[in-house]
Amino acid sequence: MAPQSMSRLASIYSFCVLGLMVMPHQVYGSSRGSSALTSGISDHPPADGICATLVTIHGYKCQEHEVVTEDGYILSVQRIPGGRVGVGGNGDTKRQPVLIQHGVLVDGVTWLLNQPEQNLPTILADQGFDVWISNTRGTRFSNRHLSLQVNQKGYWNWSWDELAKFDLPAVFDYVYNETGQKIHYVGHSQGTLIAMAALSEGLLVEKIKSAALLSPVAYLNTVTSILGVVCREAIVADLFGDSAFDPKEQLLPFFNIARTLCDAPGIDCYGLLAPLTGPNCCLNVSTFHPFIRNEPQPTSMMNIRHCGQSIREKVVAKYDYGSSEANTARYGEAKAPAYNLSNIPKNLPLFLSYGALDTLSDVRDVNLLLGILKPHHDVDKLTIQYINNYAHMDFIMGVNAKDIVYTQVLSFFKNHTGF
Repeated sequence: MAPQSMSRLASIYSFCVLGLMVMPHQVYGSSRGSSALTSGISDHPPADGICATLVTIHGYKCQEHEVVTEDGYILSVQRIPGGRVGVGGNGDTKRQPVLIQHGVLVDGVTWLLNQPEQNLPTILADQGFDVWISNTRGTRFSNRHLSLQVNQKGYWNWSWDELAKFDLPAVFDYVYNETGQKIHYVGHSQGTLIAMAALSEGLLVEKIKSAALLSPVAYLNTVTSILGVVCREAIVADLFGDSAFDPKEQLLPFFNIARTLCDAPGIDCYGLLAPLTGPNCCLNVSTFHPFIRNEPQPTSMMNIRHCGQSIREKVVAKYDYGSSEANTARYGEAKAPAYNLSNIPKNLPLFLSYGALDTLSDVRDVNLLLGILKPHHDVDKLTIQYINNYAHMDFIMGVNAKDIVYTQVLSFFKNHTGF
């Protein structure tokens, strides 16, 4: 490991730990249901998966599914086919499917760490939707392949290009075949990026009903998150090579420090996320220990490099293989081609929600994205929500997200049932 890279990484450690101790923001404490939050969750995945750990314990039916992508990755998908008995009904009426997709370095667990009344998947199920939760390749429940092992370098030969080209279409096809209906989509962070990239390439179009994009990420021109610095400067690539980026394994000293500090009384552990996500306003402090035991999840080093390319080049483009020869072999042209986001169908209902304090989905970058979408999109098909005290994780774990964001998502879906 290069001394310069180690020094830069040490600086990141220091900044994050400092953020843990001094970053002021409102947090929420709750003991209600704390045993349910922590039971069954550990550093190692339970054999029964997400359904048994976080869904059925609250009285919901839940099914574990597997989806195989065209390039051989086996993805874990959870289905919550209805609400709890006595909440939202469990009749025989055919329910509208909704697919929920997480962002980078996390998995589907992050949607389910609060109480059911506060979690988007269970809220949607109680409101009469057929809910599907997808887990990206490389995360702990989606770490298998038809012919490759997770410890082989070839397993990690992908970036978010492949998530847009293979993962998302495979899950859409599977849900569509299971339900026979077009699908509402909810994406957060990288989950918004891969949806927009896929749609701009003409994928998903025949099977999607609408899309709700929370903390939308496309342009990363002004990102100020420490994660952006890591990507831009290729720090982890210098340190850890070409296969997996597994923060829990490779940045173990940082996580050990975090766990030790968080055991001390009076420490706001969610301050740890502020240098990465912006100062989240509305997280429940009692969910931190389950969160840090389960997240972050691995991704590919190639995905981290792709993020860095987006920041440095200030363009939403496919992965640059580093030479005109390699790009020509891959794309038929010397330069990695850009995604034309204006190709997203103009009559597809879109809901975009973003926060003023988000350092990954920066307001200036979202405005740049809106500048691309607005001139080409039907006015009555584009809904925009701006939240002045939200940062990146508030959209999926905020205790008040139900009232601020999810009610708007529900209204949006119900307004576009006929698309």
